[in-house]
Amino acid sequence: MQNKDLHRSLKYPCKLNLIPIIILCFLSTIAQAQNGNNNEDYKIRTVVIDPGHGGKDPGALGTYSNEKDIVLAIGLKLGKYIEEKIPEVNVIYTRKKDEFIPLYRRAEIANEADADLFISIHANGWSNPKSYGTETLVLGLHRSDENFEVAKRENSVILLEEDYTTRYQNFDPNSPESYIIFSVMQNVYDKQSINFADMVQDQFRERAMRKDRGIRRQGLLVLAQSSMPSVLIESGFITNPDEEDYLNSEEGQNYIASAIFRAFRSYKEDIESKSGVSFANSSAVLYESDADTLKIIADADTTDIHSSLYFKVQISSSSNEIPLDSDLFSEFHDVEEFRTNNAYKYAVGKKIKYDDIVEYSKWVKSIYPDAFIIAIKEGKIISIQEALHELYDKQN
Repeated sequence: MQNKDLHRSLKYPCKLNLIPIIILCFLSTIAQAQNGNNNEDYKIRTVVIDPGHGGKDPGALGTYSNEKDIVLAIGLKLGKYIEEKIPEVNVIYTRKKDEFIPLYRRAEIANEADADLFISIHANGWSNPKSYGTETLVLGLHRSDENFEVAKRENSVILLEEDYTTRYQNFDPNSPESYIIFSVMQNVYDKQSINFADMVQDQFRERAMRKDRGIRRQGLLVLAQSSMPSVLIESGFITNPDEEDYLNSEEGQNYIASAIFRAFRSYKEDIESKSGVSFANSSAVLYESDADTLKIIADADTTDIHSSLYFKVQISSSSNEIPLDSDLFSEFHDVEEFRTNNAYKYAVGKKIKYDDIVEYSKWVKSIYPDAFIIAIKEGKIISIQEALHELYDKQN
């Protein structure tokens, strides 16, 4: 199986199911995809452009304009650039006029088209009229109250959909608890999404001369349901008077659209110049709607067969040894020390099941925000991927 074949096989996730979270790592499949890999024919063939909002959903509101109209104009210009300058790429739009498209349908359009990239275009809005600049969002868990407000605004469009509680499995866009799922929603396309996002921000900063607000992780449903590299681009603040004028101007829209186009062209060239998309540092995530019929690796009782393999949360690293009874670790009673490359690493917790350590890590991060999960085998730190791969092999 070529990597492109794997790329195709992951295109159709089931509807997002939030209770419970189902994570399945396709590490053995990915390894098979890499063996005998021949990706010379890998091409970016289809891109989906998603102008946000539309119809009864105006999006963010400026002094005299609506987000939905601005992003539609930018999206159509972007598509035209691609169609004219890279005609071999199939451009698909989630909307080409002022109409309401549900969030699930936007992702569905991309999945059905077997797209290679999903670009959702938006304009920002904030209570502070001095806020300005561009940013590009990728899937993940937001880390600030401001970002939570952005996630709420973008996800709250589901409230305009009929029967949204059933379709989105009781996801509440206004509840912080609903967003915990995004801390573990990182799929096989994460690296490519970040790569493209970085190119977009480079173009905004260097060519369009816009303020670069960076790349941020955000719990966005439209990205969670899109099974390909996906980003949401905030092209500027409609609530900033100067940026509102810029975003409504022909020149401003041309600059924004051409910046995204140049990023797309660079991304396409970068992907196609390599032997193919590498999945070596990622793990695939599958979201299933029927939890009763699934077996999850992390849920399996592996206590007996993996007594020498477990997970912990690393909270500190130092070039000098730190006593385990140090006040630095006063919140914990199970600190363990590991020595690697002349450094001392300190980790807490001990979980056999991966989903257990994910839950435990959330509490640890409330004390140590930079903490992260590590895997231990026979007293040595190994990669998470290697650990999950071993769990998979034992269960199959």
